[in-house]
Amino acid sequence: MRSFMKYVNRKKYLYLLLVPVLAYYAVFHYAPMYGIVMAFQNYNMFQGVFGSEWVGLSVIEEVIHSNGFWLSVRNTLFLNLTSLIIVFPAPIILAILLNEVIRERWKRVIQSAVYLPHFISWIVLSGILILMLSEKGMINQFLGIFGIPATSYLSHSSSWIVVYVLSDIWKEIGWSSIIYLAAIASLDPSIYEAAKVDGASKWKQVWHITLPGIKPTIILLLILNIGQMVSIGFEKPFMLGNAMVSNVADVISTHVYTNGVTNTRYSYSTAVGMFQSVINLILIVSANQLSKKLTKESIW
Repeated sequence: MRSFMKYVNRKKYLYLLLVPVLAYYAVFHYAPMYGIVMAFQNYNMFQGVFGSEWVGLSVIEEVIHSNGFWLSVRNTLFLNLTSLIIVFPAPIILAILLNEVIRERWKRVIQSAVYLPHFISWIVLSGILILMLSEKGMINQFLGIFGIPATSYLSHSSSWIVVYVLSDIWKEIGWSSIIYLAAIASLDPSIYEAAKVDGASKWKQVWHITLPGIKPTIILLLILNIGQMVSIGFEKPFMLGNAMVSNVADVISTHVYTNGVTNTRYSYSTAVGMFQSVINLILIVSANQLSKKLTKESIW
């Protein structure tokens, strides 16, 4: 114990850096956990957590038998799975391509251009997309020059999904590529030099050196993405969604908002949130164990 305290004392300034992070998680992540009990109550906001009636598992049974809940789960899984297949590889490809740019000046210009969309909020971007993709928007006016009839792209399920995925790629591809660029930069340049001497093409260098070199990073981020498979941001589907596409745009986060905030069904929304957290935990643990068995790479 004494040796441990001496070690802490020597590194006290480093440990002080942890205080804001620990305080953040304690206040905003752990302290609100007591609200989970609302999933087992007929919660009344005037009576509070300690005064509301306990109803056991009846709220959870209500969630399980709710068609709206399972629709939101299906839509969330579909959108996240689509993003995992299409959006997840995009920053990897971009990082590899940027790594091949020889001129440093052009590389910085391209990086700045692809990083900037990340700093545009989904609220602002959604408003821009709604204006551009409406029947009288810029896209339809341009297509009208070629005789293509106007259509409201955000009012049809199939085109709404395409807009959702493509806008996600445009906004996040640059920012997500940063970690892959850092992983590529950490690879030993002498390996590439040896490959060039042996006559390896750029494609073979990427396939046999770059991708294996950044595999731990790819697996780490893949596991974290799988762990969020039943979670989805609220702003984007809420802003882009409408009654015409509710069959694909109604996700868990908007379902919780509609029931918890609009309809004041606090217990129901808490039960949905608890289900979401439990499934995410199961998914991330399962993905980690599967990765450990298949690739020997894992988070823990």
